[in-house]
Amino acid sequence: MADETRLSTLLTNGCDSGSMQHMTVTDATSASSSTPSPALSRDQMVQIVRDMAPAMRERAVMYDRQASFPFENFADFRANGLLGVSIPARYGGLGATYSDYVRVSEEVGKSCGATGLTFNMHNATMLWCGQVADLLDMTPEQRERHEQTRQRMYRGVIEEGHIHSQPFSEGLAPGATAGVGTKAVPVDGGWLVTGRKIFASLSGAATFYNVTCQVPGEDEIRLLGVPSDGAGVEIIDDWDPLGMRGTVSRTLLMKDVFVPTENEWMPVGTYNQAALRYPWLFLSLCPSYLGLTGGIVETSRLYLRGELPGQVAGSRRDHPIKQVGFAQMQLKLQQSRATLYRAVDEAVLDPSEDDLMRGWAAAVTVMEHAAEVASLSIKVCGGQSMQKSLPLERMYRDARLGSTMLPWSAEVCTERLGRAGLYD
Repeated sequence: MADETRLSTLLTNGCDSGSMQHMTVTDATSASSSTPSPALSRDQMVQIVRDMAPAMRERAVMYDRQASFPFENFADFRANGLLGVSIPARYGGLGATYSDYVRVSEEVGKSCGATGLTFNMHNATMLWCGQVADLLDMTPEQRERHEQTRQRMYRGVIEEGHIHSQPFSEGLAPGATAGVGTKAVPVDGGWLVTGRKIFASLSGAATFYNVTCQVPGEDEIRLLGVPSDGAGVEIIDDWDPLGMRGTVSRTLLMKDVFVPTENEWMPVGTYNQAALRYPWLFLSLCPSYLGLTGGIVETSRLYLRGELPGQVAGSRRDHPIKQVGFAQMQLKLQQSRATLYRAVDEAVLDPSEDDLMRGWAAAVTVMEHAAEVASLSIKVCGGQSMQKSLPLERMYRDARLGSTMLPWSAEVCTERLGRAGLYD
């Protein structure tokens, strides 16, 4: 309850498919004459985050040590319009495309990995229901209803500072549409939702927990917004992980929680369609880790120059072996950035296997390289850099976790890459 009060205070005060089959989200947005230009350019959006960076870097220490949610950063996001960065401009958002969002999210991750991940959980729903939904097949009736639904949802974000979370994982199966045990039983005016979601990021901070679930007897997945203050919602289990501690990803229990009809964020079956036909949004976790990798490289650069606040050791940049190690770090960063940018910028509806291989390769490269660059950083900078008073120790721990994140974990993507082209 104290967390909810703290967030409220901060937010108030501040601190048809055939013709679109080969279109990217950016193409589809540009093709619509009714869609205004973004409120800000990509560079302007990124600059907002850069201006926030000093405060986010300073706060990251507290969030990590306390394993607490970055309320202050989200208050700044709202004040600066970034809660609506992925909301189309016609609804009052900044109008970022998915490609724009990747650059913005990367910049957040440079300063605080946990803030980057939680920022993504919010924006993923905005993108699913916005630019991605515009690419998918719907009946005219579904399209009209979805338009009404997202107008209301976006208005809540822009005008009231609503924060959305996407706790999908249940620990039953790795697929995006598999292993969904959460049930939604139809009742008058909506559903009663019962289930359990693990690693529910933004626990205690989100306004809505947007969960995947099924109506008994249906094959389709529904995406329902469970009100965080609904009767039957409970957050359990301690949260004391190795890294990304500020995500506060505890366990969400739901017991006969009433979800009104208007909180079905996408028409029934549309999430299945999105997961199959536009799976690129499963890369949306990667920018946080790409940004983290960039933050590690920049922090190492300052350390080698003897300019990192709080370091005891002097400059080490004149040692050739240190330069070799730093070069290896930069190579991995550039490889990660190039593969992710290409995968997202060239993302299409109904991807071929070759298209998907780019996405799987990007996921593995970004997540694995984050951990590898963090290890190189400690090796290059030396043992003193592992002091908890310096940021590299936290970044090292944060970087270990990306490869495990579903549905496109490093294991899942590596397995798919290993089978690609070998079977009909």
